[in-house]
Amino acid sequence: MYAVIKTGGKQYRVSAGEKLKIEQIPADIGSEIVLEEVLMVADGDKVTAGTPLVAGAKVKATVLAHGRGEKVHIFKLRRRKHYKKSQGHRQNYTEIRIDGISA
Repeated sequence: MYAVIKTGGKQYRVSAGEKLKIEQIPADIGSEIVLEEVLMVADGDKVTAGTPLVAGAKVKATVLAHGRGEKVHIFKLRRRKHYKKSQGHRQNYTEIRIDGISA
């Protein structure tokens, strides 16, 4: 059984027991969260797609950790114009474990 959820402007295909890094959410480590934006649920051959969400479907997850991703380097250059700009960015994330899917 798997589900497609939407969180942080992105969509993820998840199944029970899976670990996942999502956009940072305000929740304590060890707390249980419920993700209610479920776009699709599949159980074997039975597939339920929402319009846009599946009614009554929920995904339960546990927050494992908060952290910051790898550094992304941004470098801009205009040749012959004496323009160089260097910048870096590290995105915050929340690591969760999917505990169960209910449809």
